[in-house]
Amino acid sequence: MSSSQPADLAPASGIAAGAVARRPSLALLGVIPFFLFALLFLIGPTLYLAVGAFQDPQGNFTLQNMIGLLQPQIMAAYWISIRISLASAAFGALIGFFLAYAIVHGNLPRWVRPTVTTFSGVASNFAGIPLAFAFLATLGRIGLVTVFLNEAFGVNIYRLGFNLLSFWGLTITYLYFQIPLMVLIIAPALDGLKKEWREAASILGASRWQYWRMVVLPVLAPSLLGCFLLLFANAFGAIATAYALTGSSLNIVPILLYAQIRGDVLYNPNLGYALAVGMILVTGCSNILYIWLRTRAERWLK
Repeated sequence: MSSSQPADLAPASGIAAGAVARRPSLALLGVIPFFLFALLFLIGPTLYLAVGAFQDPQGNFTLQNMIGLLQPQIMAAYWISIRISLASAAFGALIGFFLAYAIVHGNLPRWVRPTVTTFSGVASNFAGIPLAFAFLATLGRIGLVTVFLNEAFGVNIYRLGFNLLSFWGLTITYLYFQIPLMVLIIAPALDGLKKEWREAASILGASRWQYWRMVVLPVLAPSLLGCFLLLFANAFGAIATAYALTGSSLNIVPILLYAQIRGDVLYNPNLGYALAVGMILVTGCSNILYIWLRTRAERWLK
């Protein structure tokens, strides 16, 4: 009798355990604010823009707004925005990678890495009017660095062709938050590089360049390309810094979008919605590719 009792109780206990496992967890309540926030400030506005892009001012369906994106001025704005985003992403990824490698594998003092990562966390979110003012005060025509170079070395960077309110001026400004962002997102991938790989390569007679070409770069390639795409999307959607720094002197998509929605001369909200949809498609494709590359990179770094 005693031997059959545990067997009788086992199914009951299994059913109870299954019921507990299927019971909704209270932890789901913690993600409700996230989904609510995404619905109100991401999904909802995106759908609103998508609908408005195919409407005229009277609310009738039209393709004129999407066709209007082919105007030379708008195509030029997209091209300049893409060029600035590519340049800032390329330089930000390159400089940020070497900086991250130095603090992760450079045998620097232990206090360097937390200091750099803390600064990167702050600098990657420093944008808008404060960043524009900081660069005007530093590299403007009467900025600190401009005046110092002129008085100390007789070098006037503006006479040499530099202009902060230009393509390269905006690109350099974007690097202030692109480089720290690269440090933050590539550092975990660099942490995944195992010392055993370097030791094994040395035992097999591989040089340092061969180790980088055959081991490090193939492993980090998905992460590096994914970070580049994320930096590209980050720069392509930036508006506050560009508008505060250049105003309407530089014809990029975010400024043109602002002029179409809030301006007095180019006021055409529905065309602005179409511009926004175009930006969403560009940044969306970049982010989707970034997520896909990140999943591939995590296979190697586990």
